[in-house]
Amino acid sequence: MKQKGFTVIELLFVVVLLAGASIIFFVQKNNIQTAAADSQRKTAINAIYYSLEEVYYPAHKSYPQTVDAKILPSVDPALFTDPNGKKIGDGGSNYSYKATDCTDGQCQSYTLSTTLQNEADYTKTNRSH
Repeated sequence: MKQKGFTVIELLFVVVLLAGASIIFFVQKNNIQTAAADSQRKTAINAIYYSLEEVYYPAHKSYPQTVDAKILPSVDPALFTDPNGKKIGDGGSNYSYKATDCTDGQCQSYTLSTTLQNEADYTKTNRSH
């Protein structure tokens, strides 16, 4: 008489196969999330940069000492907050704006940057005007 069912080897094979697929899924999920966060950081830095160069500088002939939604109203206010929920200029923020050569709140240059997880830091500096 033949019994119906699976052998221990068949069950072990299925468990190992499912475990391997789960590991691959979670590793890829983490890589996709990291790439998305890095892309979000670059998008924010680029939006702030272009607002400084194309809107703020032509109107003021200088750069601001700090940046936020009030100073750069052409930028979506959400872009001043990094993926960790910290605003540009706050301690521990992934975003950094450093104005230089400032007199009475009017600056001649700046460095705008963010820390990325999978790449080198992403930095933009003022154009030479």
